[in-house]
Amino acid sequence: MNTSSKPSKDIDPRGPRFGAGITAVLLLITIVLGLVELPLPGDILARAGQGSFLQLAVITAIFAWGTFAGISRHPWGFLFKKLVRPRLSPPAFMEAPEPPTFAQLVGLLVTGVGIVLHLAGVPYGLVAAASAAFIAAFLNSVFGLCLGCELYALLVRARLVRST
Repeated sequence: MNTSSKPSKDIDPRGPRFGAGITAVLLLITIVLGLVELPLPGDILARAGQGSFLQLAVITAIFAWGTFAGISRHPWGFLFKKLVRPRLSPPAFMEAPEPPTFAQLVGLLVTGVGIVLHLAGVPYGLVAAASAAFIAAFLNSVFGLCLGCELYALLVRARLVRST
């Protein structure tokens, strides 16, 4: 029982899993596009206009939104709260928002590397980064295994990150 007068910031753990499912589908589309259209040689503007790059740029922006605005203000979280959660029973437990928010940072870094590699003309760099992010999103959405959350827990135990 929470006896403090401060409202709880804990979140429904099904929300990040729902968002991870949407993200996994978007990343899978990005991977397919990246396999079809390799980076164009020479012209950085042409590479920036490719569908796979634009798709990954949008996903990276969504990861940035979750990182800097917090997981509770994430677009997929909003969809979950408005469309999905009202149709579900109450969650068995709530979780702290910090681990999934940290996971958004990890996704931002991984997809950011893919963007840089693609712009640099590295063949399959975008595909490799999108694949790594897809694996993490898939594991979270299907099995509830959040790799970014696990990394957060390791960093807290190592006292490299302060838990709130």
